[in-house]
Amino acid sequence: MSRSERLLDLLQVLRRHRRPVSGVVLADEIGVSIRTLYRDIASLQAQGAAIDGEPGVGYVLKPGFLLPPLMFPPEEIEALVLGSRWVADRADGHLRDAARNALARIAAVLPPELRDELDASALLVGPGVSIPVDSVDPALLRKAIRTEHKLSLSYRDGAGVGSERVVWPFALAFFDQVRVLLGWCELRQDFRSFRTDRIAHAEALDARYPKRRQTLLKQWREIQGISHGDK
Repeated sequence: MSRSERLLDLLQVLRRHRRPVSGVVLADEIGVSIRTLYRDIASLQAQGAAIDGEPGVGYVLKPGFLLPPLMFPPEEIEALVLGSRWVADRADGHLRDAARNALARIAAVLPPELRDELDASALLVGPGVSIPVDSVDPALLRKAIRTEHKLSLSYRDGAGVGSERVVWPFALAFFDQVRVLLGWCELRQDFRSFRTDRIAHAEALDARYPKRRQTLLKQWREIQGISHGDK
């Protein structure tokens, strides 16, 4: 492992710990000596990383720190390119443009040799089944999820029967052929999933729902028997 890769790994480990963590634990996680760890911490601090702490006390990375232009391993570059290409091909227009812009931002801070590798990636996304066209803008659904606001939906089920719902949206799931909004339905008093192509109308309400979306997602995962490590 190169030194640049080691520094990046150290940053990622620090990101996982929200509370101060000892140098011994950090050194063990990235597989270096405690002396090497102290040097790496000092190097990152010199590069502008907002790392608080000292030997014997522990270290914590302040929220909001942006990664400096460190080296990416080839597999991480391939993952970024493949993921961005999938989003550009299978998501809506807003996310497609966001994926392309994000990849361009990453390319702008990469060293020239890695930028060339990103541009020349041979991992391609093959054509898939056409996704049904949505009547509502998915950006509206995503904003309601981010801001934890209720949604008023006009929805048609698989048999074409319409209903009016007020839901607490907490996630949007992307499948090969459909997109599905997950939410707590006030009409059914239970979790429900809504295919976005069957939503005839959606309106974000002023009212915020009474639970955090992370709490709703956790409860839904538990009911579905899905662990945090699952897709």
